[in-house]
This record gives sequence, C-alpha cells and structure tokens, in this order.
Amino acid sequence: MKHLVACFTLSSGLALAGGEEVRLPGTGLELVGRFYPAPAGKAPAPAVVMLHGCSGMWARNGEPTRSYERWAEHLRKLGFAALLLDSFGPRGEREICTQAERRIHPDRERVEDAYAALRWLAARPGIDPDSIHLLGWSNGAMTVLHAMNEDAPGRGALGPRFRSAMALYPGCNALTRTQWRPTAPLLIQAGGADDWTPARYCESLALRARDSGAQVEIDVYEGAHHGFDRIDGKVRVRPEVRNPSSPTGWGATVGPHPEARRKAFERVTAFLESQR
Repeated sequence: MKHLVACFTLSSGLALAGGEEVRLPGTGLELVGRFYPAPAGKAPAPAVVMLHGCSGMWARNGEPTRSYERWAEHLRKLGFAALLLDSFGPRGEREICTQAERRIHPDRERVEDAYAALRWLAARPGIDPDSIHLLGWSNGAMTVLHAMNEDAPGRGALGPRFRSAMALYPGCNALTRTQWRPTAPLLIQAGGADDWTPARYCESLALRARDSGAQVEIDVYEGAHHGFDRIDGKVRVRPEVRNPSSPTGWGATVGPHPEARRKAFERVTAFLESQR
C-alpha cells in the first residue's frame, strides 16, 4: 500500500490532495485511515466519519478511490474535517464483495470501528466533539444504520455520540424484520434501479422509523443503480459479487448516474447544514 499524498484534478479543474495517514486504536486492533482537516480558521470544526463499501477504500495505486476523495474534499469545502476509515486492511482484507461468507460484518466489527473513529475525533484538538457525523456507502451504509441503534456494539453508555448520519444505498432488508429505530437524525439516499440493495426495503424501513417518532429522510433516484455517486467508470454488471437480492445469490449492476450523484451531493450538503 502506498503511503504518499496524492494529487489529482477533477473535471472542475480543482487540484485535490489526499488526506493525512492516521492510525487509531480499535477493538483489539489498530485501525488506519486518511484524515482530511477542516480549512484553516474553522476550529473547533465539525467532522464526518466516512465508511467505505464492500470494495474497500483503496484504488489500485494505493490511494483512496477518487470518489471517496471527492466526498472528503466536498466536506472540507463545507467546513468539516473528514476521517475516511479502513475497516478491511487491518483485518487482512482488501475487499469482501466477492466473499460468500464474510468475516467482517456491518453490524459488529464495522460498528465498533465507527465508534472508535468517533472517540478518536472527539479527542482531537480542533474538532467539535458535539458535532461529529457519520457517512457510509453500501456495506458502510449498512454499518451506519446499525450504528444508530441504541445497543450498537462499541457505543457504550457514556462517551461521544454521532450528531447525525447519512447512508448511501444501504442494504435495509434485514433491518425491516427488527425493531430498528435510529437514535439521531438520518438521511438515506437510494437508487430506484438498484438490484443489489433494493430501495423498497429502505423506504419501508424509513416509514416505520418515522412512525415511531424517529427523524429519517429518504430520497430514491429513478434509474440510478448501486454506486450512483461514483465519479468514474460506467454502469456494468458485476457477476462475481455476492448478492442476497438476486435469485442466484450472485451478480449486481453498479455504476454512476450523474444526475443522482449531483442530487445526492446537494441533499447531503443540505442535511449536514441543517444539523449544525
């Protein structure tokens, strides 16, 4: 894995720098990640913990993927610090999408990681411990949903709490069979054409949570597939990934949807601003 600061240019022409490599204590292991500090003069700054999907956070060049870095830099422009956390590398995995039996789970190990990151940020100088938010994609978005439960692993009776949470195309099916109710305001972004984590389960979950008094917002983007916010690539079928929503248990359609991506950035921005 390469440990250098990378720079690249988006279509907007802005040069974006990779974050600072950091290490922090997890549950029984040392976690690693990239920290993107808030702009100068913003202390104490709000912050966001970022949780990658089942493909992991690293591109082939050893740096975080361009999509995650795009989100991190967007958050910085809003005045937030961001911590992109690697749950896989410290456990000897690069990705888990293709695994039939996964040993890293979004409702256990990854939730503990999220709260380890929260504690690390809350203790860091220049960070507002009362304004730390959680953002995840796919498998990481499932972690977001589980982390919002009152009895989430690693949450503890005392200590800092997430101010709000955002989940992009999470798998919601399993939670529809539980008494799930988030403990903080939550925004879900889903693709209407997602055949990996179908939006209908998240719509049902959000409706029931709202009926119980929770603050949950959801947007479903027509025609958008899993990974609609990616900034590169094209829509394609991945036959090698495990997919409980498929009749065969395998294969899913993934890829960017520019209009859904634009709207998701706008919605996340507005949601975070409403939680300051």
